[in-house]
Amino acid sequence: MIAKEPVPGRVKTRLTPPFTPAQAAALAEASLVDTLAAVAATPVSRRVLALDGTPGRWLPGGFDVIGQRGAGLDERIAWALVDAQETLAVPLVLIGMDTPQVTPGLLAAAAEPLVSDTADATFGMAEDGGFWLLGLR
Repeated sequence: MIAKEPVPGRVKTRLTPPFTPAQAAALAEASLVDTLAAVAATPVSRRVLALDGTPGRWLPGGFDVIGQRGAGLDERIAWALVDAQETLAVPLVLIGMDTPQVTPGLLAAAAEPLVSDTADATFGMAEDGGFWLLGLR
């Protein structure tokens, strides 16, 4: 999982206005908590949080935290995948911190083709043309 610490003025800045920085950070934290809960409930060998910031009370147990590196989102995603696999070479599924539709079942289904060697990659397409999940063997 890749995320930013939910700090006012640093997260969800495209929502300000109409929200205040504190309201945007509260929304980010709620999204982060929900996504972390789904990941925590998914049967996997390891849970990694590539975090821009410092872990807070919102982080449940059972996660390895690594720092983010890179300039843009593309670089931060690439380095998160590299850094997570460096310490445990297993297939990886990456999602962001604000993925309200994610469930443990969706995450397990995305990982299954990677684990069973029937696919080299999985991709969760978003309705806006982007993606919400990237999985690589």
